[in-house]
Amino acid sequence: MGLQSLGYFVFLPVVAAVYLHLPHRLQAPFLLLASWAFYLLAAPGLFWVSLGCTLFTYACGLGLAGPHKKACLRLGVIGSLAILGLFKYANALAAPLSAALAGWGLSIQLPALAMPLGISFTTFAAIGYLVDTARGDAPPERSFVHYALFTSLFATLTAGPICRAPALLPQLHAEHRFGEARTVDALRLYALGLFKKVAVADVLMLYVRPVLADIPGHGGPALLTALLGYTLYLYFDFAGYSEMARASGLVLGLELPENFKTPFFAANFSGFWARWHISLSSWLQDYLFTPLVWADASRVPLLGRRVQRFSPVFCVFCVFFLSGFWHGNTLPFVVWGFLQGIYRAGEELCHRWLGKPRKKAPAWQLWVKRAGVFALWSFGMAFFAMGSGIGADGPRPVSDALALLRGLFRDWSPARFGAEARAAVFSGFYANSLMAAAWLAFAAFGLALSVWMDWQRFAHHKSAGAERVLAAQPKARRWVLYYLLVLGSFAGLIIQSGGFGGQSFAYAGF
Repeated sequence: MGLQSLGYFVFLPVVAAVYLHLPHRLQAPFLLLASWAFYLLAAPGLFWVSLGCTLFTYACGLGLAGPHKKACLRLGVIGSLAILGLFKYANALAAPLSAALAGWGLSIQLPALAMPLGISFTTFAAIGYLVDTARGDAPPERSFVHYALFTSLFATLTAGPICRAPALLPQLHAEHRFGEARTVDALRLYALGLFKKVAVADVLMLYVRPVLADIPGHGGPALLTALLGYTLYLYFDFAGYSEMARASGLVLGLELPENFKTPFFAANFSGFWARWHISLSSWLQDYLFTPLVWADASRVPLLGRRVQRFSPVFCVFCVFFLSGFWHGNTLPFVVWGFLQGIYRAGEELCHRWLGKPRKKAPAWQLWVKRAGVFALWSFGMAFFAMGSGIGADGPRPVSDALALLRGLFRDWSPARFGAEARAAVFSGFYANSLMAAAWLAFAAFGLALSVWMDWQRFAHHKSAGAERVLAAQPKARRWVLYYLLVLGSFAGLIIQSGGFGGQSFAYAGF
């Protein structure tokens, strides 16, 4: 059950109506049961795995209040990472291990493991809780109900955002009642997120998928359009999910962290990552980069003779390189992480050698830098798309990403581009010229409205949530936007391939 599905349109209001009218002592247990029901509806066979992981980290958290604090922290962090690694990489290693065992005369076929729902996000939330508790930033949570709710709240279960214990756990203990202004904000935010998902992201994918499914059969313009389309698809899909998740929390009285703040208006990669998947990038900074910078490198064999501390630039590279392994278990994701490490480390070295750029640079310089960041990010998306299996039934090799990048320079004939674009739209939508033209107009409308909303937020509402952009508009314009968002979402749900069932979110598989 996706956050954009008809089932969720019923699930959320019913859960909110009951939750907000229950006595305080029953609110958390009810919300936990609702979250478990959401999980069972989405992935019933893997619920017990997630419950076992929750029990494990809960017990480790309780141990942090005892005399074996360091041992419990190490057990909790290493055990959580081991479980995550098992489900992330077991299938990728199954074939080589089976072949190795066969070489020893053992014919053993290792079973494929399905990925528990949102295991990456819940694992990182649990590790953050353990570290924060060990540091003294949060007390050990003694209530299993509240801890389980923290790790498995249905709004964040599928694809985050990654929540922090000091921010969310006190909210789960508090009493919540209906708030009119808060609910109106939630409706605005949900409408924005739903529009980005079903009227922009899913509509773009109708063109992107058939083109990337046949890279050798398309010329440069069609491949470039598909690559840029995938870049925008991933952003609007994930940003749309994050806004719907925040809206779901607001309905219940919970403030969840923002995950995106107009990243494509960033003029450098440090600014980009401060606005893209914020809950992950801030998690990596607090729980990986900072400990790595302060680590005692002298204890590292061989290297420790020459180095006392790791260079911050080296640590930046390591963090982003490792983020590629978090995203997936195939080589394209490793290459993508390597590129992000190069971008960020290279930027830090340029600042060190050339000096940091002026805070008030001319507008044209900022737009040139934004274009450069977008181009480099889109270049990396070639590997991310292949790792995600776009246009295929499963992950694709690095060679497909390289073929895509080489193909960008192939045959820039306008006539060929027109024919290929028409064929892609026909295969992804309806084999009808009038309907294909309607798809093109609708895609342009969805992109234009979404980019305009992002620009409004970036230029006029930098520190406010996305829902405040709508609230701040003049009354007449605001109501026009409401109707456009609702009608556009309805149209997007109809024209996308999955109909009202909806296409799954891009990050639901992580």
